[in-house]
Amino acid sequence: GTGASPKTSIQHAGLPWELGLAETHQTLMLNGLRSRVRLETDGKLLTGRDVAYAAALGAEEFGFATAPLVVLGCIMMRVCHKDTCPVGIATQNGDLRALFTGKADHVVHYMHFVAQELREILAELGLRSVDELVGRTDLLIPSYKARKHSKARELNLNALLHQNEGERTKSIEQQHGLEHGFDLTELLPATRQAIERGVPFSGTFTIGNEQRNVGVITGSEITQQHGLKGLEPNTINVYTTGHAGQSLGAWIPQGLALHHTGDANDYVGKGLSGGQIVVNAPNEARERDIIVGNVCFYGATSGSAYINGRAGERFCIRNSGVNVVVEGVGDHGLEYMTGGRVVILGDVGKNFGQGMSGGVSYIFPSDVGAFKAAHALNTLDFDAVTDAKEAEMLKQMLANHVTYTQSTKAQRILENFEAQLANCIKVIPKDYKRMMQKIYHYEQNQGRQEALLSAFNDQSDLAVSSLDTSISVY
Repeated sequence: GTGASPKTSIQHAGLPWELGLAETHQTLMLNGLRSRVRLETDGKLLTGRDVAYAAALGAEEFGFATAPLVVLGCIMMRVCHKDTCPVGIATQNGDLRALFTGKADHVVHYMHFVAQELREILAELGLRSVDELVGRTDLLIPSYKARKHSKARELNLNALLHQNEGERTKSIEQQHGLEHGFDLTELLPATRQAIERGVPFSGTFTIGNEQRNVGVITGSEITQQHGLKGLEPNTINVYTTGHAGQSLGAWIPQGLALHHTGDANDYVGKGLSGGQIVVNAPNEARERDIIVGNVCFYGATSGSAYINGRAGERFCIRNSGVNVVVEGVGDHGLEYMTGGRVVILGDVGKNFGQGMSGGVSYIFPSDVGAFKAAHALNTLDFDAVTDAKEAEMLKQMLANHVTYTQSTKAQRILENFEAQLANCIKVIPKDYKRMMQKIYHYEQNQGRQEALLSAFNDQSDLAVSSLDTSISVY
């Protein structure tokens, strides 16, 4: 992705898709794996001729972005992230959205033109389908005009046009082996009756890192049986030990709680949708180590989690509603977070909170001054926790963390909570903070209006007197 590049270099950042596609296609063929993979490429594909080049270099699918956007009215102002799109495409502003004039038919007509040009090129080459063109670099030759260019004529394109023997397109469907997975062979059979009846269940299992997606299919069964609301919280309690594989508890709904003792691989709680995940270090020494991998709680929407140890990189990216307690995170924590609460009992890595537009984080760093100096952004406020209700909420999250994980870090903070609260940094996006303040004042005013209405409906003289006073204050 080069979209974040400065305007002065965006046209020159990264490498052409032709290089990556050709190398990928050739490497897969060299290792006898091309028949198992479907390749897609994108990057300023505009015409049928572009698609033909991509197919000849090994692509079977093609992604379009810029051209359909232009067809829909985009004028490439490059202000998509500012909510000021002048043609109403990349904005939630109602006034700007009213300016949008694009129609689905416009994109359909454009794609028909692309397909028509591609069909004509295939006919010229004597080919009947796009699949017959895939990987046919023998149909490509260096441009004669390019040979006259002082720089282009020095390029050696032989490696780009090289052909390996073997199948050039996907012909073998992937075998996921789900029927042999932990959920279908052990967890779901054990919990099925409890899920159907909505009654409590508790079970203990041993898992290994080859068992991925633990809880995912079981969570899906809960949703199929009981809808999006799921079951009552903590109805199905699953206790596991060992080295958990990737995606422990991904997408699990309300009613399913996973309590894992040991470490876990990447993507813990990815897309968490109301369930609860507890990862408990197997011993006190491991609390200081990374206990869960990278990209945990990516895109999570609701639920809670308690991590008794450090997390890897990209923790809680795009989190929009999950409440988590963790004891330190790696680089890029809380990127693009839009909601939820994250309590971090320890230090964080670089690039913390970039693109964070919602939610709140409470940090207990080892050095408050160093944290503020290293992670200051003009989009974030570093506040103290002064509100009594907020402090009580934070204290309760820490108490839950101790209850579920016996965390020594959380226990030390709770033993002297008032003093430790002075070392807590509340990280909140500035725009989100202003929005929450407006919502608070609006609700306060709504409460006053309701009180006024109640007083007005009461016909006593005292009520009328109070009403006069309230109106003048309001």
